[in-house]
Amino acid sequence: MRKPRDFDAELKALGDKARGLRTRKVQQLGELVIVTGADSLSADELAGALIVLAETTDTGKREAWARRGAAFFQGRPRRNAPASERNADGAPPQPGGSQPASGRKGAA
Repeated sequence: MRKPRDFDAELKALGDKARGLRTRKVQQLGELVIVTGADSLSADELAGALIVLAETTDTGKREAWARRGAAFFQGRPRRNAPASERNADGAPPQPGGSQPASGRKGAA
């Protein structure tokens, strides 16, 4: 006969994992706001811009924003990626893809 499963323990473990994932998502969104320089915007301005983005159904605009975002990430080396893996596609970093640190509020 098989050992019965401990459903309560499994549900607790899944709940803990979901909480951890939500925490990591919020942290990464905060880091994204900072690295893009959007932390210089007021909360109302940032919320308004995000609402407009979420409500936009124009595929052309969304694709252009996606290309600009991809260029931003390709132009900014990841901290945890080895140098050999950066820009593996051979494309040079996009000019203007990163914000100067002096233009952001709270930059050290």
